[in-house]
Amino acid sequence: MHCALYQAGRCRSCQWIEQPISDQLTAKMNDLHRLLDGTTVQEWCAPVSGPEQAFRNKAKMVVSGSVEKPLLGMLHRDGRPEDLTDCPLYPASFQAVFSVLKPFIARAGLTPYNVSRKRGELKYLLLTESQLDGGLMLRFVLRSDAKLDQLRAALPWLQQQLPQLKVISANIQPVHMAIMEGEQEIPLTEASALEESFNGVPLFIRPQSFFQTNPAVAASLYATARDWVRALPVKHMWDLFCGVGGFGLHCATPEMKLTGIEIAPEAIASARQSAEKLGLRDIHFQALDSTQFATQQSDIPDLVLVNPPRRGIGQALCYFLNNMAPQYIIYSSCNAQTMAKDIASLADYKVERVQLFDMFPHTAHYEVLVLLVKVT
Repeated sequence: MHCALYQAGRCRSCQWIEQPISDQLTAKMNDLHRLLDGTTVQEWCAPVSGPEQAFRNKAKMVVSGSVEKPLLGMLHRDGRPEDLTDCPLYPASFQAVFSVLKPFIARAGLTPYNVSRKRGELKYLLLTESQLDGGLMLRFVLRSDAKLDQLRAALPWLQQQLPQLKVISANIQPVHMAIMEGEQEIPLTEASALEESFNGVPLFIRPQSFFQTNPAVAASLYATARDWVRALPVKHMWDLFCGVGGFGLHCATPEMKLTGIEIAPEAIASARQSAEKLGLRDIHFQALDSTQFATQQSDIPDLVLVNPPRRGIGQALCYFLNNMAPQYIIYSSCNAQTMAKDIASLADYKVERVQLFDMFPHTAHYEVLVLLVKVT
């Protein structure tokens, strides 16, 4: 992939961009083999990759510059702003959106936040696109609610220019720190969720819920988990750290009982909306801490699927799973290092299958799906 920003030394986020994708995949597989060295793996599946560019469905843009000439992109460590609207990781459809958002910032009087001076209002623009119909979700991250009335007054012009905007909200982030968003989310449109679809499964993206940024590879990840689960005698399944329910909803059948647990209420609202649209009845999504939920249960499911944040599932949940002993565990990880530590703690399980998913081309990051089977 060619990137003028990289060649000019203006952005080095894609540190592996000069390596062919085949070499990137080899390096990632070597890293995964190293991390699981000493663990017997019955089957190593071929790695899954997707498009090299224009694969992102989301842009997280720092807003800098002036209200008349805003820059959308990032700040270097020394505070210099960099406009990234030409980043080749974004789909071509984003270019037209960025070109409208820049004059809109001036029209709405949203002064970009100046980090060094601690002044201004608009900190970030967060843009998400649905692969289903090209619909967009746009979030304005503001320092305070001081400009909300101005923002609301200017929105009709923006919606006229960009009719694909379906969900718009303002997030209030008052803290002078590099934190992407705050707790308060203020809806600015009637619609509160952006509909998406992976492999025929409806999914809903809400402002404060996590969603994968590489739809092509994420769809393959969910489909693989579905195929693995449906090849097993599973009647009762837990989906822990379930997010918007992508894994569980793919794996569920009308005959299966599914319990999905996620601490974020917005994500659970999305998961319930999907289950209702699919007509699935014996599905129970709850906004709870996954470890606390699991360790308080006595009913043993056939399979537990975990998709934890980068810190992994941790010793407490590993200990509980070893003792509760479901027949199968599927571990989805965005951090193979913590995953390897967790697997080493699951002493009563053997690793049946491992597959790498290249969710983040041109970087050292990747995701992994692992099937563990209880040793009899």
